[in-house]
Amino acid sequence: MMKKILTTALLSVMMLTATAQNSHVRQRICLYGKWAYALHPTSADIAGKLLTDSLTLPGTTDTNGIGLPPATTTETTHLTRLHSFVGEAVYIKDVVIPKEWKGRNITLTMGRTKPSVVYVDGKRVGECDDITTPQCYDLTKVLKPGCHRLAIVVDNSDKTVPPQLISNSHAYTEDTQTNWNGIIGDLYLEVTDALHIADMQLRPNAVVKNVEVTLTLSGKIKKGQHIRIDAVPDNWHGTIKSIDLWTVKGQHLYTATIPLGDEAQLWDEHHHYTYTLNAMVDEHDELSKTFGLVDFKVDDHHFMVNGREAFLRGKHDACVFPLTAHVPMDKESWMKYLKKNKEYGINHIRFHSWCPPEAAFEAADELGIYLQPELPFWGDFKADDERLMTFLHKEGEHILRDYGHHPSFVMFALGNELWGSIEKMKEFVDDFRLLAPHKLFTFGSNYYLGYQGVKPGMDYFTTCRVGGEAWGEFNTHTRGSFAFADTYDGGIINHCTPGTTINFQQACALSTVPVISHETAQFQTYPDYDEIRKYTGVLYPYNMQVFYKRLVQACLVSQAKDFHRASGLWSLQLYKADVEMDMRTPNMAGFQLLDLQDYPGQGSAYVGLLDAFMDEKPFMEQFGGHAVWNSFCREVTPLLETEKFCYSNDETLRGHVKLFNYSAGEGFTAWHHGMVAWKITDSEGRTWKKGRLELPRDCHGLIDVGDIAYPLHDINRPMRLNLHLYAYLSDINGVRYDNTYPIWVYPAQNDMELVKKDIVITHDLDVEVIRQLESGARVLWMPDTTTWKGHVVGGLFQTDYWNYRMFKTISENNKRPVSPGTLGILTDPTHPLFSLFPTEMHTNWQWFPVIKASSPMILDALPHDYRPIVQVIDNIERNHRLGLVFEFAVGKGRLLVCMADLEKASVRPEGRQFYLSLLHYMQSNHFDPTVRFSATELLDLLRQQPRQIQLEELNNISPY
Repeated sequence: MMKKILTTALLSVMMLTATAQNSHVRQRICLYGKWAYALHPTSADIAGKLLTDSLTLPGTTDTNGIGLPPATTTETTHLTRLHSFVGEAVYIKDVVIPKEWKGRNITLTMGRTKPSVVYVDGKRVGECDDITTPQCYDLTKVLKPGCHRLAIVVDNSDKTVPPQLISNSHAYTEDTQTNWNGIIGDLYLEVTDALHIADMQLRPNAVVKNVEVTLTLSGKIKKGQHIRIDAVPDNWHGTIKSIDLWTVKGQHLYTATIPLGDEAQLWDEHHHYTYTLNAMVDEHDELSKTFGLVDFKVDDHHFMVNGREAFLRGKHDACVFPLTAHVPMDKESWMKYLKKNKEYGINHIRFHSWCPPEAAFEAADELGIYLQPELPFWGDFKADDERLMTFLHKEGEHILRDYGHHPSFVMFALGNELWGSIEKMKEFVDDFRLLAPHKLFTFGSNYYLGYQGVKPGMDYFTTCRVGGEAWGEFNTHTRGSFAFADTYDGGIINHCTPGTTINFQQACALSTVPVISHETAQFQTYPDYDEIRKYTGVLYPYNMQVFYKRLVQACLVSQAKDFHRASGLWSLQLYKADVEMDMRTPNMAGFQLLDLQDYPGQGSAYVGLLDAFMDEKPFMEQFGGHAVWNSFCREVTPLLETEKFCYSNDETLRGHVKLFNYSAGEGFTAWHHGMVAWKITDSEGRTWKKGRLELPRDCHGLIDVGDIAYPLHDINRPMRLNLHLYAYLSDINGVRYDNTYPIWVYPAQNDMELVKKDIVITHDLDVEVIRQLESGARVLWMPDTTTWKGHVVGGLFQTDYWNYRMFKTISENNKRPVSPGTLGILTDPTHPLFSLFPTEMHTNWQWFPVIKASSPMILDALPHDYRPIVQVIDNIERNHRLGLVFEFAVGKGRLLVCMADLEKASVRPEGRQFYLSLLHYMQSNHFDPTVRFSATELLDLLRQQPRQIQLEELNNISPY
């Protein structure tokens, strides 16, 4: 085996020497291919004497099928590694150093790995614990021409890094990337002359249009050796700017500033202009780096990019790559990933407690996406934990050193949801700012869950709230959804009457720096079980298989696709609501979604509109994919502010139009003839009203456009309308940006009292009501749910936040209410019950008063094929069959059960209209239930104790 590996190395050298141009060009021996290996190696293993097994690098033990098989196939906390290994692994390869390398400098580079120790010919030569930047070893003294045995010991245990990182970082966590062992990305030996460029640091300045270059030379420095530095435009026709330096004997550090001239182009999300900086030292060495000119700074509550106000439409990234369970190291993969984000209007990525590799920054430079990496930590920032503090500070220094030249790298945070020493956090930020003054810094994203507010040293504040709040108040919130453990009734969207006037201006006013909404949305969708077949790599979704089996056991598997579609389409509307709250807040600086993409760990959080592979989920494919998302999340979006979505026809629909405009337009003259047109249509395409509003010339940022009003008296029947907004660039023939809002209109006058006649309406199915029912009465039963505890769940308007299991644990531990845990309704919109109440198959805004007044009943004891008229979708942990509206034949009578208090819901037009439509259905011949029970049988079934579900506790790292 070792002989075969040696042959591969010799071929690599032959290829290298054949392609070498001249002696001063850096030359490499690629070490890709077969390596011998041993797990938990002995000294003999490190020497390679007895090894017969091989694997392929770059790669991991997982990708090579090495390690322990799963201990269980019932894990639901996260995806399952098919091969798992933790500890030391040694990777061994024989290499041949060509004679031309004699007397020159030789380094070993590994693109990304875990803490390592390197041996050459059995002798230990160094160690490195960098986990977010490449590891480089100077092997000059030990690699002479000839054959050598290279051994690399990689340790992914908690012995080699602060142990908190293993579970408290997306650089390690089993929830996403996994704690792999191996070497990924670059893997090569490189030779340079003894005199070479050991380091090159760039500090671009977009304001004065220059770049400061700091070179560190290594080797014997003579007087008068020529250093040539060129700044070469990459993707535009500009002039190469150069500067010449001459060495001073014995001096290793050289700094020069290159003026780039007035013609220099600036980099931002719209313009992706970059330079290549080439530094050459006589005939000895040459080194290149990419840079760009971007002035990314703070002005009051906003970010300014090259003098223009910017808004960050961001996405959280947790290193979810299910096929490999490790971060991709190639630019092509990152181009694909970031292009997908751009399709969805995203211009910013926040890397939650980890830092991506060089390839990610290269792709972001090319595509125009603002990146915020973080230190690989989530937890207690303990000033007296010297090991932790030293490690994190070193990682931060190296991240800024290795990736800081990229224009896309504009922001940096100390980790996720930190708590602990604020003084130490400030010390870190102050230190890092000295290293990279052209970047913005903050303490941990959502540090102290926002309760501590803004502190000195923070350039911006990524948070879910700005300071504390009284329970039941939302004035400090910066997003519309929360866990029940974290805020009253799950926050604004679940609690407040639907409309589009609420924003976060009160919270932003409490901050002295720009505010970014932290982990916005987190609305669950029911999983698509067809996704299981996509897991062909190192991770397997036993969690999804368990959830599927539970659904089979609950006799609901035939509804899985409908659950997915209905919950997904409702979650899309919820995402729109949360995103637009941010966009219509005058002093909001941006948001970071959690998430476009599913998070397959931490209890399995199916919160994405895309799956874990960044593919559209079926409901998104069926509904138009990114096109429908782009109507409310892109650089130009017309917005409507209106107090409510539901009206009586004796009211006037009033709205205020705003324009969210962060386009690339230079100046404002291009908008001189701009306008926002509006139109109100019905489901048949008929136009009821239209108009237009002129745009002001100065309309960059968030702009008030004007008001619209439409008296609704011409609408004499229940109707769903759509209010369309069309923003035009420059004139009617220009680019159009669309957005649409649903409006429901109901007749103010109705026959409610008349239609109640001859219907028995009760809250208690007592002896007298049962007698009437069995004698042929039509009975509407709205149970007093206080007498049905244990047989009902609460009424949740939005889909459940994140996932039920984790926040149930947190709520119970903190003695807070537990979320009802449901995912919206599922119904048939063609059912005659909805003849006077237009609806889709899923929840929408007109359902708010009904659902908030409801307590869906658990119907598990009913026949397996029984389906309610209005079903409530349960979460993947419980899988109850839940009914909001359902019916039975009892004796000669007909019983309709509604688990909402419709008298309470009727204070609003939409609640009253639902009640009316339900009563009309009961009076019609369509009300003819086919499932028959005696009253005793039915009550016995409904009173059966629901199956008890014991959930394993699952806590969050953050201190709720």
